[in-house]
Amino acid sequence: MPLKIKTILWLAVAFVSVSLSGCSLKDKPRQHFLWKISDQNSSVYILGSIHFADSSFYPLESVIVNAFDRSDELAVELDISDSSVIKESVRLSSELGSLKDGMTLDMVLPEDVLYSLDSLCLAWYIPADFFYGFNPWTAAMNLSAVAIQRMKFDARLGFDLYFLMKAREKKKIISLETVEEQVNIFTGKGFSDSVGIFYLKSLIQEVALIDSSMNMFKRAWKSGDASLFRTAMDLRAGELNHSDSLLLKKVNEFIYISRNRKMAESVEKFLAENRSVFVVVGAAHLVGSEENVIEILRHKGLTVEQL
Repeated sequence: MPLKIKTILWLAVAFVSVSLSGCSLKDKPRQHFLWKISDQNSSVYILGSIHFADSSFYPLESVIVNAFDRSDELAVELDISDSSVIKESVRLSSELGSLKDGMTLDMVLPEDVLYSLDSLCLAWYIPADFFYGFNPWTAAMNLSAVAIQRMKFDARLGFDLYFLMKAREKKKIISLETVEEQVNIFTGKGFSDSVGIFYLKSLIQEVALIDSSMNMFKRAWKSGDASLFRTAMDLRAGELNHSDSLLLKKVNEFIYISRNRKMAESVEKFLAENRSVFVVVGAAHLVGSEENVIEILRHKGLTVEQL
């Protein structure tokens, strides 16, 4: 899962009781990164997943677990509990994410970007050529994953795998995307090296803030604060010049928006078929500022409730 990493001040506000004009204002009920989408006949639950998590997220709140237990099917981006899926993902990633014809990443990157990448590898005690076999886009994706794992966030504790393990032999599992579609996102298929270099350069610059960033995303998820999560995603865009903004728009369309539309179509289909489905997709797909899944479904006239 790629993150737009920036720092934001988090203010912890104690529960207070306020009296105004003789009226007592009660605290807003706590919400979760869980939505209930309904039409006249059926409902589907959608959970915003953290793909890399830690043990502090568990046990999950009962409202989330109960929604899963009440559902007949589990839908995820990709069934990563299936060994054949993993095997094919590795094969395709190696094929599409590697540079060809004897080229290596150090031959492709501008000098300043290569210097920054090598310096980061040195600070992380990683061999300088660790990323050299990848194309720029895939190198960026791997850089993001390594940075997150260094903070002790683990894909094995991600919500996708958690619910997949619970669903095994109990519920039907649906993959919303194919292996090829997921690998295309990971390897930047169809993008030029210049777009990949832009993406890699951006991530290198942002890695320095990953501690505060990941903790902020973590707190936003645990408090069910979709607005805070969205703000964290959007902060970076305001600092880009016009040229970079155009590239960022292209990247966001590729990673998020086009996929959001397809995910929303799947949810709409589940409802039309009166299927009881618990959907788990990356949290960014649900709260991004441009055509996120929740807003698409709301605009279709469906009833949307954050639980």
